[in-house]
Amino acid sequence: MIVQVCIGSSCHIKGSHDIVELLKAAIEKNNLQDEITLAGSFCIGKCNRVGVTVQVDDEVYTGVTKENFNEFFNDKILSELQRG
Repeated sequence: MIVQVCIGSSCHIKGSHDIVELLKAAIEKNNLQDEITLAGSFCIGKCNRVGVTVQVDDEVYTGVTKENFNEFFNDKILSELQRG
């Protein structure tokens, strides 16, 4: 699985660095280093007023924040890995 976090100027201002750090910690906590490739990406083209844009394989999710990160990680990453 490839997880790309937008680090373009808009997402940077909205906390992409925090989302990258949360992802790194969650990947390590769940021992998923061999299953997930974490990458940065410049603008994915789906800017939102709130939060950061994250692409998981071919799916793009907007509005990822520190507050909703755990729900995002569990619903969009862990559940996908368990299905796969």
